[in-house]
Amino acid sequence: MSKSLASFKLTSKNLSSIVARQGGAAVQIPTYDRNDVKEGIVHVGVGGFHRAHLAVYADKLLRLPGQREWGICGIGLRPNDVSMRDVLSAQDHLYTVIERSARGSAASVVGSISSFLFAPDDREAVIAKMAHPDTRIVSLTITESGYYYNENTHELQSEHEDIQHDLANENAPVSTFGFLYAALARRYANGQRPFTVMSCDNMQKNGSITRHMLESFARLRNPDIAKWIAEKGAFPNAMVDRITPSTSQADIKSLADNFGIEDAWPVVTEPFMQWVVEDKFSDGRPPFEEVGVQVVKDVHDVEQFEKHKLRLLNASHSAMAYPGQLAGFKYVHEVMEHPVYRKFIWQMMQDEVKPLLPAIPGVDIDQYCETLMERFSNPTIMDQIPRIALNASGKIPQFIMPSIAEAIWVTAPFRRLCFVVGAWFRHIGGVDDEGKPFEIDDPMREQLQTLARAGGNDPRELLSIGMLFGDDLRTDKRFIAEVTTVMELIAKDGVMATLPKYVD
Repeated sequence: MSKSLASFKLTSKNLSSIVARQGGAAVQIPTYDRNDVKEGIVHVGVGGFHRAHLAVYADKLLRLPGQREWGICGIGLRPNDVSMRDVLSAQDHLYTVIERSARGSAASVVGSISSFLFAPDDREAVIAKMAHPDTRIVSLTITESGYYYNENTHELQSEHEDIQHDLANENAPVSTFGFLYAALARRYANGQRPFTVMSCDNMQKNGSITRHMLESFARLRNPDIAKWIAEKGAFPNAMVDRITPSTSQADIKSLADNFGIEDAWPVVTEPFMQWVVEDKFSDGRPPFEEVGVQVVKDVHDVEQFEKHKLRLLNASHSAMAYPGQLAGFKYVHEVMEHPVYRKFIWQMMQDEVKPLLPAIPGVDIDQYCETLMERFSNPTIMDQIPRIALNASGKIPQFIMPSIAEAIWVTAPFRRLCFVVGAWFRHIGGVDDEGKPFEIDDPMREQLQTLARAGGNDPRELLSIGMLFGDDLRTDKRFIAEVTTVMELIAKDGVMATLPKYVD
């Protein structure tokens, strides 16, 4: 594509010029009047995944006749959300989704986000927006650590400084639960229905966990409001899936060159997209099923889908992230191009994870595994290893440990899963097999690194973290022996020399 072709800054007034641009690839733009849209959804955590997933489904909804009440107000709670606020504001809250595969690329301008509130600037504005009668759903992509969930006790981390702050400062919260409670308390006082709280995070039983954490927080503030939330609130469980790598400068340039769009923060993703959501809403819901969402009646159905996804897709990501970064890989597709590593991922899924998973009517689990291998191998989205390595303390307990715990219970094989754990424990040190340092981005980094240094190649120091590891793991001799062996082998020989020992 010629670089001399005109490109236009992404704004509402330039949409027609982008579409009419001569010689460029076709671009899909919003077909609805964005000035006629109500913000029925308030979303906390406007990152790449939200903009490639829920916001895309909402954009599809707004294109349907009579569905103008499902626009999105984005919320940023953290100081670093200021960048998203500024980019979206400068682009009339428009952005581009770039889908890439071996068959080529497609670009769509998404218009479902119509405003953005930055909480550190005005916390009251966020509370008021959530409490507004137009708000029917408050959705979340806040990462696993944003739930303040103790993996060992399954209770709220009530002693956490954020939670303690919010319990003492109802009108100036910092945590998601502080904002949710303040807004719901206002709706309770006004005689309104509670909004639906809808988690879109990669956690098993995400809706149930969200309910339990918020009700626990509310009981510490006001038992009457906690009772109202328990009786009237809704927290649908959901399984979400779409690989969304971080956006690079090359992606921004390619979008301008090939599609004529100057977008400061587009989203790059794959064509595949899935969302299974429980039909449990407290104040109405959109016709999600009309835009490709699998709406199911039974929470049990969601749990089966999410168990497949978390333990196959997300666990495989972990298996590529921590050993892969130690071995010096930069991208997911590079890992999949290595024949031994590819075989390791396949055998972990087939031999150690699949036998522990439930059968789902109409789902061919072998076909699902093959689809995952194809998605992982997609070289066009350039999915970065450091991205999938983020926040390991929130991921490993969700994606890897449940399979290990079940394997312990039924005495099933788990050597490859233990390899992932041992590699993560080595990864915590932040130095790869060539001695090159890399950044550890994890909310528990300081504690993890202190214990990793103290333990050396003995995993028991790290396994002592009760909020991450249960007693069934900490006291199992076979598990400890396997992880110790992995750590010793990687320390001595490196990941790539150790990996063949875990491939049949």
